[in-house]
Amino acid sequence: MTPDSRIYVVGSGTFVGSAIVRRLSDADFTNVVDRRDEPDVASRDAVDRFFVRHRPEYVFVAASRPHGIAGHMRRAADVMLDNLLLASHLIPAASQHGVRKLLYLSGSCIYPRNARQPLQPSSLGTGPVDPASATYAAAALAGVRLCDAFRHQYRAPFITAIAADAYGPGDDFSADAHVAAALIRRMHEAKQAGAPVVDVWGSGRPRREFIYIDDLADACVFVMGYYDGADPINLGTCISTSIADLAVMIRDVVGYRGELRFDRGKPDGMPLKGLDSTPLHGMGWQPSWDLRRGLAQTYESVASLRSAALEGWQA
Repeated sequence: MTPDSRIYVVGSGTFVGSAIVRRLSDADFTNVVDRRDEPDVASRDAVDRFFVRHRPEYVFVAASRPHGIAGHMRRAADVMLDNLLLASHLIPAASQHGVRKLLYLSGSCIYPRNARQPLQPSSLGTGPVDPASATYAAAALAGVRLCDAFRHQYRAPFITAIAADAYGPGDDFSADAHVAAALIRRMHEAKQAGAPVVDVWGSGRPRREFIYIDDLADACVFVMGYYDGADPINLGTCISTSIADLAVMIRDVVGYRGELRFDRGKPDGMPLKGLDSTPLHGMGWQPSWDLRRGLAQTYESVASLRSAALEGWQA
């Protein structure tokens, strides 16, 4: 990419999409499609008209809609359909209209539940995914496979990436939130209300890999510039943290002094999700944010902006 390349960040107003736009701006890319000009990706005709009009050269597809376990279970059909439409409309249009390169970003729950750790792209499709994330995983994996199909059949310059669990300022703090944002909200509410106990879903034993949102955006821009492989590339830190340790860290950051109670009646999800990101790190990319500092920045960025009860709190 050059500073004046025409760039389309799909879902530039989403958590990940807006971070990519900020990263591109910081790197002096001056020709990013304005958010107001983005098409309705649920409409094939609107997507085609957009590509004819704007002729993007580089496309970041980072608008897929993963949720936390609660969101996946509550909105299973919506989650799957949103992501299927996104992939089936944008990927063919990018090929048809001669995009120079496309990056399709997926979440790590597309990996099989019992795959060998750390997770590697060769494990994709070799076993069942975690049931709690099955619909999102099926749709997101379809997007990865569709990029691969266009790459093989049409020699389309498409790459795919799989991200660790992102968190940071601008995250979704609603009922559908991922674990870090959900715990920040829950502990802030408990602190404000003086509640003696906060419930944490599951046993606390599962381990997850977290990546600060600015690091994920930087990794996306990096692989757009330097990665051309046919296999998906993992975007992560190579560091995993248990949910119990995460909860304690968030309690310290928020300043909550109550008890953490692990609700074993709620699902744990995958026992471990740690990505093998050594290919990315071997290319020279490294994360800049450690988890504790990132959580502190996340809480600082939102705590002063929301009501004490965080009613309807969603970034």
